[in-house]
Amino acid sequence: MKVLIAGAGGQLGRALQASAPQAAEIVALDRAALDIGEADAVARRAQEIAPDLIINAAAYTAVDRAESERDAAWRINADGAGNLAAAAAANGARFIHVSTDFVFDGTAGSPYRPDHPTAPLGVYGASKLAGEQAALAAHPQSLIVRTAWVYGVTGHNFVRTMLRLMAERDEVRVVADQIGTPTFAGGLAAALWALDAAGATGIHHWTDSGAASWYDFAVAIQEEALAISLLSRQAPVIPIATADYPTPARRPAYSVLDKSSAVALVGGPAPHWRVRLREMLGVIQAHG
Repeated sequence: MKVLIAGAGGQLGRALQASAPQAAEIVALDRAALDIGEADAVARRAQEIAPDLIINAAAYTAVDRAESERDAAWRINADGAGNLAAAAAANGARFIHVSTDFVFDGTAGSPYRPDHPTAPLGVYGASKLAGEQAALAAHPQSLIVRTAWVYGVTGHNFVRTMLRLMAERDEVRVVADQIGTPTFAGGLAAALWALDAAGATGIHHWTDSGAASWYDFAVAIQEEALAISLLSRQAPVIPIATADYPTPARRPAYSVLDKSSAVALVGGPAPHWRVRLREMLGVIQAHG
C-alpha cells in the first residue's frame, strides 16, 4: 500500500508516519514539498506517486488569524481538501480528510453526532466545513474524521505552551467555560489507520475519551508534569471566563464529539484523555 501524506511536517503528519502499518510505503510531503492549494501541483504529484491512499493532515489552524486572513484559510482548508480529494479520485485512491469540532456552534447539551447540523462560528470552522464538502463532492467515498484539541510531542500546541508558561510565570490564567476533549496526535493517527483498514467512508468523529475544560486540561498538565519532574515547581492555575480573554474568533463553548460510529468500526474506544496526556509527557521526559 502506497500512502501519500500531505502536511507531513505537522504534529499529526509526524504521528501518522510514526504509526504507519509495516506494509505501507509512505510518501510524506510537507508544506514545502507540496502546496495543497495549487490544484495542478497536487494533481501532478499524485499522478507521479500513484498512491493507494491519500491522507490530508495539512490545515490552516490559526483560528484567530483566520478572521483577518480568510483567503489563506480557505485556500488550504477548503480548496486544498478538494484538490487532494480530486487527485485521489482521479488515481483510484482512497482519501482521508481530517476536520474539526469547530464546524459546530457549541450550543448542544450532549456530544455532537456526525449528522448534527453544522453551524461554524468563524472563518476557521467555516473553511474546514467547506473542505469537508469539497472532499465529498470530488470523492464521494472520502473518509472525513472530525477531531478536537489535538496536541503532539512536537509542534506548537496547548500542552507545550502550558509547560513553558508554568515554568516561567508565577501564575497561569486559563479559560474554564469551554468544554471539549484533548486528543493526542499519536492516538488520532492510530485511529485513522484503523478506520482506513476497516474500510470506513463518510463522516465520523474521533477524539480521546472523556471531556474537560481548558482549565481542567491545564491543571492535569501541571499535575502530571510535576509527578515526573518535568516541572520543578507549582504555579497556581487560575480559572477565567471566555469573556475575560477576548479573541478575534468565537469558539464553541461545548464541542464534545460523539464517537460511537468510529468506535464501532475500530472495535473499541480511545483511552481517556488523561492517559494519553501522561503518555505524551513521558515521551517528552525521555527525549526532551
